[in-house]
Amino acid sequence: MPSLSRRAVLLGGLGLGVVLAGGGIGYELVQDGTLPGKYELAQLDGACGSAPPAPSGPPPSRHTVSFFSAYRHRWVQMITLVPAGESPAGLGLVLALHGAGGDAAGMADQMAPAMMAAGVRGLAVVCVDGGDTYWHKRADGDDPIGMIQHEVFPRARAYGLQAGRIGLTGESMGGYGALLLAERFALAQTSQHRTAGVGPVLTASADLTPAVAAVAALSPAIFASYADARAANESSFDSAADFARNSVLAGLAALRRVPAWIACGDDDPFAPETQVLRGRLAAITGRTVPGGILGGCHDDAFWARNMPAALEFIAPNLR
Repeated sequence: MPSLSRRAVLLGGLGLGVVLAGGGIGYELVQDGTLPGKYELAQLDGACGSAPPAPSGPPPSRHTVSFFSAYRHRWVQMITLVPAGESPAGLGLVLALHGAGGDAAGMADQMAPAMMAAGVRGLAVVCVDGGDTYWHKRADGDDPIGMIQHEVFPRARAYGLQAGRIGLTGESMGGYGALLLAERFALAQTSQHRTAGVGPVLTASADLTPAVAAVAALSPAIFASYADARAANESSFDSAADFARNSVLAGLAALRRVPAWIACGDDDPFAPETQVLRGRLAAITGRTVPGGILGGCHDDAFWARNMPAALEFIAPNLR
């Protein structure tokens, strides 16, 4: 009896109805995305990779507050992570945005070991509940950007953090959100300084939109079309017009002067659009975009492996 290859065994266990005929054609169809199952196969054959070992040392301290958001029309939680042994007074601020189905607590659980692994000092990480808003104002009035600017940043300043110049990061929906907020804040900064009669700069006073020192997006949920977005998540955008208004790809020119790090797994469904985004941003800025299409999938293991690098990229730019 002929032996079966590992790939054939894995495919047989997928239950996807893929026929291995003609020298493994079925496998190739799965791999190039012609047939469904590429992601499932990557999970089974080990292509997704595993999470890194837990970092050693004391974890960051947590400061948790709950407040009723006038912009989101609900109670939300805000969690600030401060490196062990440091006081929040004077620390820089990195805003970390969670993915769809996530919340501030889950994002903080991921950011704490990433801060330890990256050896982060001199900056705090702030996580906040954004729901499944895709981090933009929705037709029902839910406005996570308004919450961040007018409710989260003032609370961060009251806690002692420097919120005039920030770093942004996020994963999946939050990766999209980090890029979207970076574009919006950069445009607002340019407008503010033109109104004041000066050129765009990377500083901001407490009463202005914060300047973005750097943005790092992991597995950003960038869709090729509104139809694709709705097929993946019906709550992602309210309409085709909403999708167009909040297109990260259309707003990339705003990041011309903002250092950006963008990474995605090569077995991630968002890899093709991330590659497009990276290419367009490189053309706009005239320089290679750090990060890359790396080994891995759209999962916690990929984010755990790569979030330390995202923080290492942000930290020197923020300082």
